[in-house]
Amino acid sequence: MAQTRKIAFIGAGNMPQSIIGGMVQGGYPADAIYASNPSQPSLDILKEKHGIHTSNDNIEVAKAADVIVLSVKPQIMADACAYLRENLPDLNQKLVVTIAAGIRIEKYHQYLGNDVSIIRVMPNTPSLVGEGFSGVVADNNASADDKNFVLEVFNYVGKTISITDEDDIDVVGAVSGSGPAYFFEFMASLQKAAEAHGLSSEDARAMVQQTALGAAAMAGKSELTLEELRKQVTSKGGSTAKGVEVYQEANIDQISERAVNAAVARNQEMAKLF
Repeated sequence: MAQTRKIAFIGAGNMPQSIIGGMVQGGYPADAIYASNPSQPSLDILKEKHGIHTSNDNIEVAKAADVIVLSVKPQIMADACAYLRENLPDLNQKLVVTIAAGIRIEKYHQYLGNDVSIIRVMPNTPSLVGEGFSGVVADNNASADDKNFVLEVFNYVGKTISITDEDDIDVVGAVSGSGPAYFFEFMASLQKAAEAHGLSSEDARAMVQQTALGAAAMAGKSELTLEELRKQVTSKGGSTAKGVEVYQEANIDQISERAVNAAVARNQEMAKLF
């Protein structure tokens, strides 16, 4: 990794655990990683598995770090930020990263001060298995090196894109953030269809999972567009063509557009709650 900075995670739930695990496995020095959490079990797991520094005191780890990652629930973010601001006089010398959904950078400046450097990241749940996708947007205080550092950190648990307009984070959330649920819904429907034709639940699920994995792998290794890939596996007049026709008749493009629009609208609504 090009940069090594001391980084502290405030909150040690599933997502920060996965990020920390990916960082250490990827070669980031464990001695430069800190985590705090009010309860001890998750900290014990992190210390035992990865050898990082842990504490029940947010201020202790924040003082030791160059980068503070806010990974607490949005409902308690205001209180967590207020505590940091009250107890860290040099907060404007540190980089603050947030992975909480729904809270805009402008609000963090109200919480922490206009002179604090803030980078907002929208990761998704496949980060838990190292196959995540994250959008990263920075305020005007953060440097190019700051943003590159954050991109590198989240590359440990998947792939990242750099966002320049914060509004686009709502789209990232609606597609990659919510997208796993869309795929699970579709996969579950295929499993049910296979079971209706007599396959066991176990065989149907295994078939659907491997087919989804194989299709994603093909897409990742091909330079063809997704539409071209679909055509490549669809013989004219064959059974696949008949199945695809059903989806097209149901206007699958419109269904996906409506789903993303609804999720974007809800992301925008949630931003007004904080």
